Amino acid sequence: MSANLVFALAGGVGVVAGLRSLTAPAAVALAARLGWLHLEGTSLGFMESKPVLVILSVLAIGELIADKLPRVPRRTALAPLLARIVTGGLSGACLCASATQSLGSGAILGAVGAIAGAFGGYETRKRLVTRLNLPDFVVALVEDALAIGLATLVVSG
Repeated sequence: MSANLVFALAGGVGVVAGLRSLTAPAAVALAARLGWLHLEGTSLGFMESKPVLVILSVLAIGELIADKLPRVPRRTALAPLLARIVTGGLSGACLCASATQSLGSGAILGAVGAIAGAFGGYETRKRLVTRLNLPDFVVALVEDALAIGLATLVVSG
């Protein structure tokens, strides 16, 4: 696989983290557990473990549910944005580690993708709800499906 494709996938998994912060690392952990990503022997090998997969999956499902609640802070607020940057960076680094590319480059691309996904996803969702008068819950479900689909595409690439 070419370095450019790996770097694009690292940015793509960051976008997923920007949309749903825990979907990206959960997808990476699942892909590592299935053998799609090879992290054994790297500093990110812990992502292949069953406990990490279970914890990240439970947290990701919880986030999908919590996102529909009215009191959840905006993803562009400082704390949620920082969480997305961290999970996007971790996920991007994992993709690069699996392809024997620079972890630092993967982390940066994942973090930048997370910022783009957070702001792009927030603005798109807000506009669909206000301008097209669509229910927020419905738009959120479509966004969930988009994040899961993109995560699946990226980690299987």
